[in-house]
Amino acid sequence: MSAPASLAFVAGEASGDLLAAGVLAELKRRDPTLALAGVGGDRMIAAGFDAWEHVRALSVRGYVEVIRHLPRLLRLRSDLLRRITDLRPRVFVGIDAPDFNLGLEERLRARGIRVVHMVSPSVWAWRRERIEQVRRAVDRMLLVFPFEQALYDEAGIPATYVGHPLAAMIPLVPDAAAARARLGLAPDAPIVAVLPGSRPDEIRYLGTVFVAAMARMKSARPALSFVLPVADPSLRPLIDAALREHPQLASGVTLTAGRSHDCLEACDVVLVASGTATLEAALYKRPMVISYRMPALSAWIMRRKGYIPYVGLPNIMANEFVVPELLQEAATPEALAAAVLDLLGDTARCTRLAERFTEMHHALRRDTVGLAADAILAEANR
Repeated sequence: MSAPASLAFVAGEASGDLLAAGVLAELKRRDPTLALAGVGGDRMIAAGFDAWEHVRALSVRGYVEVIRHLPRLLRLRSDLLRRITDLRPRVFVGIDAPDFNLGLEERLRARGIRVVHMVSPSVWAWRRERIEQVRRAVDRMLLVFPFEQALYDEAGIPATYVGHPLAAMIPLVPDAAAARARLGLAPDAPIVAVLPGSRPDEIRYLGTVFVAAMARMKSARPALSFVLPVADPSLRPLIDAALREHPQLASGVTLTAGRSHDCLEACDVVLVASGTATLEAALYKRPMVISYRMPALSAWIMRRKGYIPYVGLPNIMANEFVVPELLQEAATPEALAAAVLDLLGDTARCTRLAERFTEMHHALRRDTVGLAADAILAEANR
């Protein structure tokens, strides 16, 4: 059967842009005439995507934070519903962002447009009731974690495990020396990668705490260096302002425009905001301290809806606390600095973590872009 004339995508944040980009490139490789449009980021655009809106328009997390942006998000979803309905793509693909995408997908599917969703909402961790919305919203779910298949089979929802795109992108054996050379970093200095998130609200709530933790680490170990990837240029003023509050960080801090993978590959330990970046750190076999802070009301709601004690993807996959998580009131500069320095000084523990993370890498490594493209085109051609 012939390939579809057009496909519509909505990716909700920087991680969705990264996950979708390889799939778009594979679809374009198979049929260069494909028209791919919707909401995407720089990587998707580089793969030939027509971005009606940039992913940063959807980069909001939590409950209290969303309320502030709700009128704008509702207008955006209404506009996308109209534009995608007018386009009549052979299939719509939502990439993650379930709070935004599932509602849009329900309406599109009701209008006769086939729907594929990539990256299941975390129904195995919290808000289990969303499985019924998934049932209404999607024709096929593309799963990125192997343990999700049994849940979808039990629910009777068509789903395909495609592996995680990052597991194919990231080398099984990282090369720290090469990454340090690419970033212009000293080959033998102890380096901490600091990843405070990709959204403005994350930088406001967590970035300042991370920078304060960096200052404490620098005071304790003056030879320590830091590398901090700035996920979006709009975040740079917030990060610069936080750094100015700590004069001891005037040297020894390298800011990069993106390039988070180089930073993770180059470092010894990672201080990271909960999210996809925790999985990236694990795939680079790097020990990490996971943290998150948000408004108290958002955190209270999320805790009440949760089923498992972990928030970090490496801990969820391992089903145990293999790396520390310091959340909310526990995420103080003192505690974060101490946890990172503990890892830096524990070679045996770091070796054990690298072994666990290598096992995870093999479990997630599939021909993800090929399997995802197969599934999307199969739905498009039904």
